[in-house]
Amino acid sequence: MAILVIAEHDNSTLKGATLNAVTAASQMGDDLHVLVAGAGCGAVAEAAAQVAGVSKVLVADAAAYAHQLAENLSKLVAQLAKESGQDYSHIVSPATTTGKNFLPRVAALLDVAQISDITAVEAADTFQRPIYAGNAIATVQSLDAIKVITVRGTAFDAAATEGGSAAVEAVGSVHDAGISSFVGEEMAVSDRPELTAAKVVISGGRGMGNGENFALLEKVADKLGAAVGASRAAVDAGFVPNDMQVGQTGKIVAPELYIAVGISGAIQHLAGMKDSKVIVAINKDEEAPIFSVADYGLVADLFEAVPELEGKL
Repeated sequence: MAILVIAEHDNSTLKGATLNAVTAASQMGDDLHVLVAGAGCGAVAEAAAQVAGVSKVLVADAAAYAHQLAENLSKLVAQLAKESGQDYSHIVSPATTTGKNFLPRVAALLDVAQISDITAVEAADTFQRPIYAGNAIATVQSLDAIKVITVRGTAFDAAATEGGSAAVEAVGSVHDAGISSFVGEEMAVSDRPELTAAKVVISGGRGMGNGENFALLEKVADKLGAAVGASRAAVDAGFVPNDMQVGQTGKIVAPELYIAVGISGAIQHLAGMKDSKVIVAINKDEEAPIFSVADYGLVADLFEAVPELEGKL
């Protein structure tokens, strides 16, 4: 039985989260198919065919899939699972905004349960996933004929992007549900790396005081080649936009180095960054919960410590 991994892409490049999902899928079985649904997405299909461990790439190239609208994509995936003649045992997607949008619809169309945000594969039908903001790990076994699964990318290494030689096969099915349409998007332009892909992240919390003070973090970030994040408290206070939020209801990150500045360490924030390789905390409150997960902690006034750090860098 084969496993279908849904590729995440922008019609020109294959997103890194797909590579983490491929690694997770490879622990469930060894016949991996990747679906690339988009418009003018031939380059993505070629890249997917090179990924180690992938045996087949399915390409659905149509205007209806140009923006991967959940209403259209879910119908395509459900059809492939039920009517393609291929006996899929698992349907796997990264647990990104896109995956969380369309995959529950697929599960509903197939009348099966979804297993969300898995962090480990124990067997082909048994998985681990965090609950209670990561304070407990649930082991879940599914008896459904088709397992519908989203994967937490930070829990799995990325699959190699070369060495594969998968066959590429066109899919002619076009599904336009007609109940949603793409209106527009605003792209945040930055010379810094994307938050979930950065090797170094420096985040600020309520202790930053206001949005202008995030410039202190940006100076450090520019010297470290880091991305800048924020706690929910900082976002809710209006200091920075919500696409910078790290945490349970924001972005999940696991960089090599995470620097938390003026962040107390609420459980919701820890859920989004505690898998970082090295965690550094700067906070004037020595009782702050963030110090319980930090590898290095500095009890200091951030308005003195951060400029000094930037100067030494």
